[in-house]
Amino acid sequence: MDLNTVVEIRDARHPAPWRPGDAWLGGGTYLFSEPQPRLRRLVDLSRTGWTPVRLDADGSLEIAATCTIAQLSRFAKQLQVPAAPLFEQCCRAFLASFKIWNMATVGGNLCNALPAGPMISLTAALEGECLLRSQTGAMRRIRTAGFVKGAGRNDLADGELLRSVTLPARALGCRTAFRQASLYGLGRSGVLVIGTLDPLDRSMAVTVTASTVRPVRLWFPLPPTARGLRAAIGAAVADGEWFDDIHGLPEWRQHMTFRLAEEIRRELQREAR
Repeated sequence: MDLNTVVEIRDARHPAPWRPGDAWLGGGTYLFSEPQPRLRRLVDLSRTGWTPVRLDADGSLEIAATCTIAQLSRFAKQLQVPAAPLFEQCCRAFLASFKIWNMATVGGNLCNALPAGPMISLTAALEGECLLRSQTGAMRRIRTAGFVKGAGRNDLADGELLRSVTLPARALGCRTAFRQASLYGLGRSGVLVIGTLDPLDRSMAVTVTASTVRPVRLWFPLPPTARGLRAAIGAAVADGEWFDDIHGLPEWRQHMTFRLAEEIRRELQREAR
């Protein structure tokens, strides 16, 4: 879609004062999908030269905001860690054409903060930490689960930029379990639940996305009972936080969340034994 209100595109490598009507341009799959009447200038990140994905010496994984889904998928296929299968599962959870697959970015998926965003699911489940940069150059870090505040709402200040997401080595060493539900084949995720089991201390975490307006990550020092898991999810998700749109009613999303979370609990409990 043409953005006929945009009058200028600026290269992000050459800083300039942020002004009303500015927006960061990564892959552009959201920006060019619908009218953006408030926009006047795009700040293009495509020439920043950031390394898409990097495995650091301490075993942590840094994913640049400009990393595309295709790049992340290719990298993860060579990744020799227990959590590696989860990357492809989340990449394939996109409702996307090959064009979107090759243009959409991890950062864009996070910043759009849509409940069904599978990069939110992936990074929240693996304890991702977002690195944010202000217009003054100041940096701050925040967990993905806190960065996404609600449906379409994130923690970015005006002009602030998501630079990267870092996944710690310990999270990458976890066993994972993945469950997804949609109302119809190849449909947008209505429910997406991920479980992780830490082999070092047998702690378990369950992360709920798509069915809720924000990511909900629950940590248990030991695998919980079925009743304990259900109670924890019920306490963590308020009644108004079950997402409601044409891809699923809140009651259905809640029911499927409990069902899939229990499947994950049983799967990881077998692993723990």
